[in-house]
Amino acid sequence: MFKTIFQPTALSACIGCLLMPVMVHAETTPGWAFGAVLDVANTSKELELGARGKDLQLGHSDLVARGALGSALNAEISAAVHTKDGDVETHLENAWVETKTLPAGLQARVGRFSSQIGYLNEQHPHADDFSERPLLYRGFLGGHWYDDGLRLNWTAPTPFYLRLGVETFMGEQLIKEAETKKSPGAYTFSMKTGADLNPSNSWQLGLSYLNNRRQAHAHEHGADEEHDHAHGAQFSGQHLYMTDLVYKWAPDGNPKNNQVKLFWENARITGIHPELTSQRHTASSLGAVWRFHPAWELGLRSDELAVNKPEVHDGETEAAAARLRETTLMLAYKPSHSQTYRIQFSRQSSAGEAASEVFAHTASNVVQLQWVIGFGAHGAHSF
Repeated sequence: MFKTIFQPTALSACIGCLLMPVMVHAETTPGWAFGAVLDVANTSKELELGARGKDLQLGHSDLVARGALGSALNAEISAAVHTKDGDVETHLENAWVETKTLPAGLQARVGRFSSQIGYLNEQHPHADDFSERPLLYRGFLGGHWYDDGLRLNWTAPTPFYLRLGVETFMGEQLIKEAETKKSPGAYTFSMKTGADLNPSNSWQLGLSYLNNRRQAHAHEHGADEEHDHAHGAQFSGQHLYMTDLVYKWAPDGNPKNNQVKLFWENARITGIHPELTSQRHTASSLGAVWRFHPAWELGLRSDELAVNKPEVHDGETEAAAARLRETTLMLAYKPSHSQTYRIQFSRQSSAGEAASEVFAHTASNVVQLQWVIGFGAHGAHSF
């Protein structure tokens, strides 16, 4: 069965219509590039909050075109495809135009695009180091949050890297069903900074804030609810605060043969319910990836997600705690820049008085075999 989800809103539809003629005739336009990525995985058992179904499934695969619109603008349009429960789902993931000639280090983008909050969100999932994203992203951002909106970035003229950004979004891709529907539905502030300590060592720090103006407390999932495991926040609130820190070591700055990457992310959500002002959701992720050979990588990651489920007892709203832990070990073989063969082992455990209601599908001893292959051009990977 073929199904299309997330039909574009007026903004992204207009951008897509403007870009479509350019794509059709881009072969004659210098600087335009096309690419495709196929992501396939076989999963022994579906993980709680996982984006991949059991058995052989199509992961985050996409078709993309990007290039220049004259001398002042860059543009991109892409469509993503994946399977869920045997159905093929497609959605318009990117349809944006971006300035490249604004003065004073400024850059603006408008259309449909991925938010730049956190370390991973702006990156395509098939470019990740693991087959599944951390619990933080799967629980709070639907795995990969893209939306219709506007972005303004400023890169400071400093000897180290410093970028400040603000985004405003419709918010419908983050919270599909909402009790309060305001427009714009969300806005973010983010800061990225980093530097080289020496030729072999570098670091990057990120701070992000998301204000969610669409309330969805009644729609957070539990054991008795159907939920879309691929899109949309499963646990939400008015305020999301994120911190990410990445450290890299590579001999003389050359990561081709040997590199160690350490990463840590932390997030908390407040304003989860009007009557639970002191309660919050929290999540963290800590991991490492070691490239010990030009074609081989080994990775280990530990995630934790702690949430509070509103429950009514004797007319009063109380919070019932639930916690989910996930440990992941992966080994990846990359014979070329465009191919990845990965085997991944994951184990989950849950605890808390509401664990059986909130995390009904906790899975242990999950094995995933993943194959990713790219064709043509694709975006550069982040730090």
